[in-house]
Amino acid sequence: MKKIFLQICLASFIFISCNIPASNNASNAQDSTQAKAVDPLPSWNEGPLKESIIQFVKSSTDSGSKQFIPAEDRIATFDNDGTLWAEKPTVQVVYTMDRVKKMAEANPALRNKQPFKAILKGDREFLAKGGEKALFEIVAATHTGMPEESFDSTVKEFFGNYKYPKYNVSVKGIRYQPQLELLDYLRAHGFKIFICTGGTIEFVRAISQEYYGIPEERVIGTTFTYSFSDTTRELTRKTPIALLNDRQGKPVGIEVHIGKHPVFAAGNVGNEGDIQMLEFCQASKYPSFQLMVNHDDSTREFSYGEKTNASLMASEKNKWHVVSMKNDWKEIFPK
Repeated sequence: MKKIFLQICLASFIFISCNIPASNNASNAQDSTQAKAVDPLPSWNEGPLKESIIQFVKSSTDSGSKQFIPAEDRIATFDNDGTLWAEKPTVQVVYTMDRVKKMAEANPALRNKQPFKAILKGDREFLAKGGEKALFEIVAATHTGMPEESFDSTVKEFFGNYKYPKYNVSVKGIRYQPQLELLDYLRAHGFKIFICTGGTIEFVRAISQEYYGIPEERVIGTTFTYSFSDTTRELTRKTPIALLNDRQGKPVGIEVHIGKHPVFAAGNVGNEGDIQMLEFCQASKYPSFQLMVNHDDSTREFSYGEKTNASLMASEKNKWHVVSMKNDWKEIFPK
């Protein structure tokens, strides 16, 4: 699992290495507005999928229904990359490349040290040959060895300045508007929402409240190990990785953080990373809903899938709901 995850990240690093480079916020205040709206999901096209979502929410929150789910068990988990925002290129990979550049500026000696040298010069061959080892060295160098507050400030600086290619907008501009509406709709009906991402937990925590209305304590992600200093009273992140929150790791992360099966889970087609989370959701003792986002809109977003077609085959086999971006979403990004 770890090998596959790192290979996916490596492909993004190689792609980006030669190109180092006013939205609607989800909020609790919007919950009441969404709940009162005639159409709770205005950016979703009318059809069976939208009807299924609304019916599930209504029946699971109706105390007189056989499908009723107690409020304390209304847990929803959403993947982030490709499910809540666009992932071509992956935002955290771009952040890492940006950190490489800034670290080299602060310490010029790093310019001659591999794999910094290869990334700064756009040496795709070196990165391809270095593989997982080169990738892990870069991630470790840019994500560990500093107090949490310092890392958090670098992330927020990045989000404040970065413009997403193709659209030339901030990262807020590449959130999926239909998913923001879905988050609000679920929240308004008593669902407790968690982000369950393959990205590092600290990276997503830095923006989860502002971008999605999801408190940072409800973020589940890939986690490094930590050490605590009695002298400075600070936590410092270090290697190795304690939990790789991808594929089979996602149910583990959910169990560690929540201790319950989700009854609503959303992932996306792309790297086969969300299949096990949706399977775990479907194993709930309560009625459940699984949502798989398919990137099939090359005009408004991107069109891509998986060589194995594993996510779509799992969706068909298990009768999960598949979102066609092209057909099911009236709008993709916030206006």
